[in-house]
Amino acid sequence: MENKRKKRNVTLQLAFLTFLIVGTVLIVKHQRSMPYQHNKGSVFGTFYSITYQSDEDLQKEIENELKKVDETLSMFNEQSVISKVNRNEKTELNDMFIQVVELAMQVSEETEGAFDITVAPLVNAWGFGFKSGVHPTPHAIDSMKALVGYKKISLNMRKKEIEKKDPRIMLDCSAIAKGYGSDVVGTFLKRRGIENYMVEIGGEVVTHGVNERRVPWRIGVVKPTDDTLSVDNELQTVLNVANKSMATSGNYRNFYYKGGKKYAHTIDPKTGAPVQHSLLSATVLADNCATADAYATSFMVMGIERAKAVLERHPELMAYFIYSDKNGELAVWYSPTMKEKIIE
Repeated sequence: MENKRKKRNVTLQLAFLTFLIVGTVLIVKHQRSMPYQHNKGSVFGTFYSITYQSDEDLQKEIENELKKVDETLSMFNEQSVISKVNRNEKTELNDMFIQVVELAMQVSEETEGAFDITVAPLVNAWGFGFKSGVHPTPHAIDSMKALVGYKKISLNMRKKEIEKKDPRIMLDCSAIAKGYGSDVVGTFLKRRGIENYMVEIGGEVVTHGVNERRVPWRIGVVKPTDDTLSVDNELQTVLNVANKSMATSGNYRNFYYKGGKKYAHTIDPKTGAPVQHSLLSATVLADNCATADAYATSFMVMGIERAKAVLERHPELMAYFIYSDKNGELAVWYSPTMKEKIIE
């Protein structure tokens, strides 16, 4: 009797094991044959490109997610949450807005104010915002600096409101919105059970799993050249960004000349003027794209040496810097942990 029971148990175990093996083989076979979808479009004044492995095209649902971000953070959308905050209209902040402001304030603290979402008046005055302006005078810059400073705003969580020390203070989340939008889409895809995807919005990237060739996602870092038309896309390097987020900030395409002098688009919140240093491009890898986006912008403000000090305090961040050396030649520095990510 005992032997029969043992034989029956062994038979059941073998049957269950066979079921698991067959099931696993079928799942893997289905996953390998499942197509990759490719969605492209425009959002936040730029373009997006999203690739993901799925039996169905989810572009409509993805654009609904992006619409939520636009309705929260877009300064071009007059009915967005941030537009209402800038007009000092009574509005209850949603979770997206709160998440972005909290992260922005955290990065501001960590970078000693190099990242600052109140910098909008200065950005606009130098002609890179949603308004075009003439070259600001020193007096005008001093006046605007009185309205700039992340410590001049606070987040009242009880009332779910932004409190300003001066009602003229304006917020601008454009240096974090694209990265945050990429995170939102990545979270949506993961929620749908999708394991393999790459989300790119205006150069800010979120990846997970593998690409169509069954290898980790690889993203190129463009070599910085004075190319305002974005025609020259020669790569400086290619990075393995599997299961990471990547953001790049640079002054090599967003600049203008006036009076024979080159003005970069990155504004230093403390000086109130465009930055003047050798750093041309900052690429950051992080666990989420909003963080990578904010730090990439911060490093462009800080320059290489101050950025290195931040990286020492934050080993979870990886950075790749392209700069102009003393001879005017392109040179590269990257954090030690980035070395394993460099493919070519």
